[in-house]
Amino acid sequence: MYRFLLTRQWLLLALLALVLIPTMVELGFWQFHRHEHKVAQNALISRNLKAKPVPVASLTSPGHTVPRSDYWRTVTATGTYDPAHQVVVRRRTSSDDRVGFHVLIPLDLKGGGTVLVNRGWVPPAASQRDFPDVPPVPRGEVTVTGRLKADETTDASGIKDISDLPDRQVMLISSAQEAERLSRPVLGGYIEQTSPEPVDGSPELIGSPDSGSIGPHMAYAVQWWLFAAGVPVGYVVLARREKRDRAQAAARAAEEASGSGPEEPGRPEKPEPATA
Repeated sequence: MYRFLLTRQWLLLALLALVLIPTMVELGFWQFHRHEHKVAQNALISRNLKAKPVPVASLTSPGHTVPRSDYWRTVTATGTYDPAHQVVVRRRTSSDDRVGFHVLIPLDLKGGGTVLVNRGWVPPAASQRDFPDVPPVPRGEVTVTGRLKADETTDASGIKDISDLPDRQVMLISSAQEAERLSRPVLGGYIEQTSPEPVDGSPELIGSPDSGSIGPHMAYAVQWWLFAAGVPVGYVVLARREKRDRAQAAARAAEEASGSGPEEPGRPEKPEPATA
C-alpha cells in the first residue's frame, strides 16, 4: 500500500525530514537560551542601576578585569582630569544613530591611582582623521558619577583594533592600553559618565541601557519548534495524498483495461442491426 515510500524520491524526502527536525529543534533551543540570557542581563542591569553608588576603587584596581556581576554598577570618583592625555574612540553612535566619537579622559583620583572616564559622544570633524571639537573639562577637583564598564576587547565589541590611527584616536577602550600610553597604573575598566551633565550638552552623555525589552527570541524559539513539529505532519500528508493519487490512477487504468470506462464524448453510438 505504501511501497512507494521505498522509492528513491521518497527515501531522499525522508532523509531531508530527518535532518531538518533536529536542526530546527536545536535552533529553537538556541533562541531560547538567548531569551534566558536577555532576561538574566535585564535583571542584572536593573539590580545594578538601583544599587547604592560606591567609590570606583572599591570595585576595581589596576589590572583588574571587571566581572559581569559588576557591570553597570553606579560608582563615584573624585580627582582631577588629565586633559593632556584625552583621546577619542572612533566609530561610536549617538542616541539618534549618528556616527562620531566617544571622549575618553584619565581622571587622577584624589587618593591615588587613575581611572578612565567616558565623557560621552561628540560629532566628527570634517575628516575622520581630524581630532573633533571637544569641550574643555572643568579645572580642579571634580566628582564624577557613572556606570562601571569592563574593558572592551576585539571579540566582545566586534570592532577590530587598528594600530595605524591618527594621533589621540583609539578603536577600543582598554585600561591596559591607556596605562601603557600614560606610563602609570590605571584601574581596570572605565566609568561611563552620567553626572555632572555638561553645561552646553556636549559631550552627549550615553543613555542608560535598556532593561525592559526582552526581544523576540522566545517567539523565534516557538516558531522553530512549530516548524520541527510540522515536518513529520507534512510528510504524512504528502504520503497520504500520494497514496490516494496512485489509487485513483490504478482504478482508472483498470477501468480502461476492462473496457468499461466511459465512452468518448462526441462519438455516435453504433446502431443496432435491423430485424426482419
